[in-house]
Amino acid sequence: MPYKERSIEKQYFTIGEVAAQFKVAESLVRFWETEFDELRPRRSKKGNRLYTPQDIEVFRTIYHLVKERGYTIPGARDMLKQKGPQLKDKIDVVQSLEKVRAFLMSLKKEVDAAGKAEPDAAE
Repeated sequence: MPYKERSIEKQYFTIGEVAAQFKVAESLVRFWETEFDELRPRRSKKGNRLYTPQDIEVFRTIYHLVKERGYTIPGARDMLKQKGPQLKDKIDVVQSLEKVRAFLMSLKKEVDAAGKAEPDAAE
């Protein structure tokens, strides 16, 4: 039986890793913990915060509402309580579309650059 490489996924992330992933300060992550009941990371024996992938998904939703959509903290809290699962699906679709847009924009730049580099055949 051939050896199959297993992908190893992290089960816990530190507050620094979460902050770096979203390009925010660690203090913002701690602040949002106090403001949103849905964001409750585990603690190590030393008291360090340990975020699961589910915690990061909740943080991603909060980040989208507050930073990208411009909601206030109370507004984002209400939106999470009202439309939690539906909101996550919408955010996933938006992020997927943003990736497609970025790919198409880079493809357009490459095509434009290739068009300028070729001498005109009509001359």
